[in-house]
Amino acid sequence: MAEESSGERSEEPTGRRLEQAREKGQVARSKELGTATVLLSAATGLYMLGPGIAKALSNVFERVFTMDRAAIFDTNQMFNVWGVVGSEIGWPLLKIMLLIVVVAFIGNVSLGGMNFSTQAMMPKASKMSPIAGFKRMFGVQALVELTKGIAKFSVVAIAAYLLLSHYFNDILLLSADHLPGNVHHALDLLVWMFILLCSSVLVIVVIDVPFQIWNHNKQLKMTKQEVKDEYKDTEGKPEVKGRVRQMQRELAQRRMMAEVPNADVIVVNPEHYAVAIKYDVKRSAAPFVIAKGVDDVAFKIREVARAHNIAIVSAPPLARAIYHTTKLDQQIPEGLFTAVAQVLAYVFQLRQYQKGRGRKPIPIPLNQPIPDELKY
Repeated sequence: MAEESSGERSEEPTGRRLEQAREKGQVARSKELGTATVLLSAATGLYMLGPGIAKALSNVFERVFTMDRAAIFDTNQMFNVWGVVGSEIGWPLLKIMLLIVVVAFIGNVSLGGMNFSTQAMMPKASKMSPIAGFKRMFGVQALVELTKGIAKFSVVAIAAYLLLSHYFNDILLLSADHLPGNVHHALDLLVWMFILLCSSVLVIVVIDVPFQIWNHNKQLKMTKQEVKDEYKDTEGKPEVKGRVRQMQRELAQRRMMAEVPNADVIVVNPEHYAVAIKYDVKRSAAPFVIAKGVDDVAFKIREVARAHNIAIVSAPPLARAIYHTTKLDQQIPEGLFTAVAQVLAYVFQLRQYQKGRGRKPIPIPLNQPIPDELKY
């Protein structure tokens, strides 16, 4: 990550910052955790397969040290011995190796998870720069690794000294044992000493894992300005978002205006509000709103309606009630059915009268019956 010349990195890394770091191969890893899991898996494998290995070694020793005189001078016997060694010891050792491989993989991905990054594989000039190399050699990270190496060596050395001191007499007594007892005893000592010695590394792991998590988080921390810039890049600049919203409103308004010529009636207030109502039994059981607006939008709706000979009815309370309670393409509330029915009946009678098929309808009253909860 690029370092800023100014600004304190006091902010926790955002989700996008963490994702970008993973894409670059920057995840929290603990080498000590991987090393400890490998050693402990090997120790566990020896503990589980130790008796089988001890028996296999006994069979090999018996086969090697009990040759007759003819077999000693037969050069082909060397290949037979190697066959015995492979058949007796090879399979137990192969199982231990498979166990180590599986546990080593799990141990290395347990912190930071699985991550494959092509960006981390790309060559970088900074990695080949001698100056950058010296900075890494004498930097804080190098000092931390040196301290860990010294601590790890000290812990293992102290553990090894204590184990050898404790088992020293038992090791000396191995020379007095006879086959196959000495082999089993030696492997038993070896397994337990190896397990205890590997367990001493856990002291380093317990310290290193939290440190690696903290250090990784510290490296990815951001300044307040970086957080603001990332928010702008992710969410968009306020002026751009405002422009997008404006364009969306204009597009929606154009679509709405295109529906006005299909209206049966325009209910107005008479200047500030305008609501276009359509009644289509094939589409809806009740009248629904196909356009609405206030002030300039209301003026535009009336203008389009006049151009297409759509009836305009002045009913201020009804226009306000429909505007505030009904969304576009939504049926009018049940409480307004009576008032809207009066308006539609008047409009349909007016159409018949204009065609010369009936009497001139009586104008509807300006104050239709509007429930109190729907008045605005």
